[in-house]
Amino acid sequence: MNNPHDAPPVGGNGRLRAHLRHPITLIGAALALVSLANILFLFLIDLFSVQSSPYIGILAYMVLPAFLVVGLIMMPIGMWLDRRQRRRLGRTSEESVYPRLDLNDAGQRSVLGFFFAFVIVFVMLSAVGSYRAYEYTDSVQFCGQLCHSVMNPEFTAYQLSPHARVACVDCHVGSGANWYVRSKLSGARQVYATAFKRFPRPIPTPVENLRPAQETCEQCHWPKKFHGAQLKVITHFGSDEKNTPRQIRLLIKTGGGDPTVGMVAGIHWHMNIANEISYVTTDARRQNIPYVRLKDLQGRVTEYRAKDASLSPAQLERLPHRRMDCVDCHNRPTHIYVPPDRAVDESLLARRIDPELPFVKQQAVAALTASYNTTDAAMQGIATALRNFYSSKYPDLENRKGLELRNAVAEVQRIYRSTTFPEMKLDWRTHPNNVGHFYFAGCFRCHDGQHVSQEGRVISKDCEICHTVLGQEEGGTPITSVKGMAFQHPVDLGDISQATCSDCHTGGASP
Repeated sequence: MNNPHDAPPVGGNGRLRAHLRHPITLIGAALALVSLANILFLFLIDLFSVQSSPYIGILAYMVLPAFLVVGLIMMPIGMWLDRRQRRRLGRTSEESVYPRLDLNDAGQRSVLGFFFAFVIVFVMLSAVGSYRAYEYTDSVQFCGQLCHSVMNPEFTAYQLSPHARVACVDCHVGSGANWYVRSKLSGARQVYATAFKRFPRPIPTPVENLRPAQETCEQCHWPKKFHGAQLKVITHFGSDEKNTPRQIRLLIKTGGGDPTVGMVAGIHWHMNIANEISYVTTDARRQNIPYVRLKDLQGRVTEYRAKDASLSPAQLERLPHRRMDCVDCHNRPTHIYVPPDRAVDESLLARRIDPELPFVKQQAVAALTASYNTTDAAMQGIATALRNFYSSKYPDLENRKGLELRNAVAEVQRIYRSTTFPEMKLDWRTHPNNVGHFYFAGCFRCHDGQHVSQEGRVISKDCEICHTVLGQEEGGTPITSVKGMAFQHPVDLGDISQATCSDCHTGGASP
């Protein structure tokens, strides 16, 4: 019987085959070939599939390439081990230690040609795969769907947000290699935390060391634009039997912050253009603000301290001073967890829930705010609570409005799945929204009438600073209103109902 470690045949191909016979070499070759075949297969699936899957992406561009590289590394290791083993047993000569390259040998030329062709193809595939891997790690699927249980709340809210068509990295990373490297280093820690179940529940916000809004938000939102005043209509429904609607019409004084394009007034007066505002907060969620500093265009500095603040000047100095930017008010621009009261109002207004179902506002909010251990338990609990209420209080309702009742149950369940995530201990209360001041302190963190400067100036709590109430209605009955009036031309032109403004107004000299 031939010993497997006998000297190889004299021919060059024989010596090459001998170097490839070590088990580690064979395992590496098999691993590399299988990985390459699977990469090509998954790449074609990803290329031609209608909807991309996050798992195909991570397998094709991250996991399998790693196995391919491991297989290619194993092959020379196996060859080296085979050489060392045969030399130790004294069953090889020096001239057969390494394979000889002889281009006069047709077999060796074929092997060499195949080798270079493989290298070229491998380098091209590696380049494409590396780019696809980079592209994939920047994709919404990678950020939101790969770690499904961890990021499910953020991804769900993102899909329903005003920024649903904006990629996650456009806000969380932005352009440039510096922040890309920072995000990937931070991501490595997050992968570790996810793999070993070391992540907090819920994921805390605001995000520490988030890239400044000037480098992300303001790449799309023009900060110098003067918005003027904007009309906003807010509709609430009562918790009474008739779900009585109440409507408020507000003129929101958005204004602007750049004196070159408009008045420095309104809510956007706070922007870091004409004014520079910084503040100190004593809690991680930035809800308690005992100190505010304002520097105006002339360089004058005014410091405001809360009357009930117990911090000494030395303590204030040691706390971090944050310069105010967009996300201090618009802190939930994408991952918005809508409170049940507002979510049910929106569904009633859109008639996804029938307002004629008695007490449906009250019962829907009660079902949404009940305590559930899991989402599945919540789905069952919501359906049971609503059906039991109507079957006991309004037994004939199923016959009259059975479809509307089933639609209401389904809609309330949808609201819960979009806003509350018991597995992550997350709901609207864990992430305060600072726009406005209806459900959270928001504007009143500073505009509470309690922040006073040494000169006696007060950060006012006057509602008229930011908005004017134009009208209110309850149950269709006006409470207060500002009535419109017919337009009156400054020059008497007689009957102008058939004319258009552009007949005279050209944008040049006045007619």
